[in-house]
Amino acid sequence: MRAARIHAYGPPASIVLENLDAPKPGGAGEVTVRVSAAGVGNWDALIRTGRSGLALSLPLTLGAEVAGVIESVPATSAAHLIPGDAVYGSTNSLFIGGYAQYATCSADMLARKPRQLSSVEAASLPVAAVTAWQMVIEHARLAAGQTVVVHGAAGNVGALATQIARSRGARVIGTIHREDDAKELRALGVTELLRNEADFARLARAADVVIDTVGGRSQTSLVPLVKPAGILVSSVSQPDAALAASAQIRTDYFIARVSTAVLGEISKLVEAGAVQTRIGVQMPLDEVRLAHQMLDGVLRRPRGKIVLTLD
Repeated sequence: MRAARIHAYGPPASIVLENLDAPKPGGAGEVTVRVSAAGVGNWDALIRTGRSGLALSLPLTLGAEVAGVIESVPATSAAHLIPGDAVYGSTNSLFIGGYAQYATCSADMLARKPRQLSSVEAASLPVAAVTAWQMVIEHARLAAGQTVVVHGAAGNVGALATQIARSRGARVIGTIHREDDAKELRALGVTELLRNEADFARLARAADVVIDTVGGRSQTSLVPLVKPAGILVSSVSQPDAALAASAQIRTDYFIARVSTAVLGEISKLVEAGAVQTRIGVQMPLDEVRLAHQMLDGVLRRPRGKIVLTLD
């Protein structure tokens, strides 16, 4: 099989295409997936550059998100999947192994693919959609009628968080970096946009929940938006505890964990038409270096998800 691998951490040029034997499940709960499409995300760049914080060994095959068909299911694996099932999800807890024609995956990180989605569309969802779900539902516990600010609403996770929040009956406000994102955000259900300091000042203490998908220094500007006793949730950087305490707000930070159960919830939203995929570009595995140059900003990054095709 063909696979996109790294033997040393570094830039996109460090990715090499190799011919390998197809992997076989090696442990309880593992299955083999014949991969049709693989999502490309920021976490892949972190792994490629050695900044993931995970205990990884080189060489390795990149890729965390896959869609394809179950090839084999050992007797020790979960009974909810059988050979021939069309599935989507994540590879494993190390978020590697997906940029290949075959991948060994944890069965409890896979679910049956919604029928109305193509493999490319399904591969765009797993980590991003589960992250968005966990931020909005599990950590923020967003309720109908509440106001939520989604920081980075035009990004892949932000757009999914926006749609999930709307499905729960919340009022969604989105921060915007590029003016040409405004039309799409309104189509997703954003009712108000934060463009500048004046907008932030006008909406001070207006949010029950703030969802941060950007992190870094911009996170500080989000604290004044949260009502007292409200919550700021981030999946990208740890909020400042002292600043949160002074503002009398709660904070939460977590690393997403893809599971069959949450993927099932995402599938329900897709099937109900409440969540739509956003494909920015699809490209063959041969162009994986170009995909990572888009992640790094060397090439213009498309609006929407980058997906590799392996059929």
